[in-house]
Amino acid sequence: MDLGIAGKRVLVTAGSQGLGRVAALAFAQEGCRVAVIARDQAKLDQLLNELGGPGKGHAVLSADLMEPQAPARALKALVAQGGPFDIVIHNLGGTLGLKDPLSAPERWAEVWRFNAGITIELNNLVIPAMEERGWGRIVHISSTAAESARGSVPYAAAKAFLNTYVKGVGRAYASKGLVLSAIMPAAFESEGGHWARVRRDNPALVEDYVRHHHAIGRLGTPEDITPFLLFMASTHVTFATAAVFAVDGGSM
Repeated sequence: MDLGIAGKRVLVTAGSQGLGRVAALAFAQEGCRVAVIARDQAKLDQLLNELGGPGKGHAVLSADLMEPQAPARALKALVAQGGPFDIVIHNLGGTLGLKDPLSAPERWAEVWRFNAGITIELNNLVIPAMEERGWGRIVHISSTAAESARGSVPYAAAKAFLNTYVKGVGRAYASKGLVLSAIMPAAFESEGGHWARVRRDNPALVEDYVRHHHAIGRLGTPEDITPFLLFMASTHVTFATAAVFAVDGGSM
């Protein structure tokens, strides 16, 4: 299937490893010009080389998007370098190690910003340009925790907020040629990720979790999720705006 996105410019956040890295490479293979924001400059340099380098329109930027005004600065720098974005993959997120449901509101707010606030900041900047051109795709990485509330409650709550945000903003721009969506993976294992560390430190816990929660009998992988990112960024999804759906191995 021709996705119709060759030549489009794609932004991937948190893309130096794991799902973001796999997604960035997949979009490059589709003929897109890919820009990646992450913190690790060495990993970004390696990725840029694998993408094909600046000569093919690719770019990387080392930035900590949690810093004040960092999203706006990063986007401004990348747009100045290669023009506006047609597709955005919001891959940044995580628990920040916060598990206590009685944590201080300030800690809850920190997790919210990591999973939703930065997304809003970036979308507020990219959506007007997409609306002006009459085309855009924004895919958000949510989590099945948004519905199950399993694990970190602040994280689950932030992802539930993100899902509602996607539905509302997606509807607001549905008639403008923009498609906003969210994909909810269940637990998946990737380089540098939480489940890779759990498997290293306590492999029995991985097997127990899979047995109780994944009907498919294994954790997911970035390669399981990336095809959905590609499709939701394609020209074929105009009737799927504001969609929020699970890619979860039959999560239980």
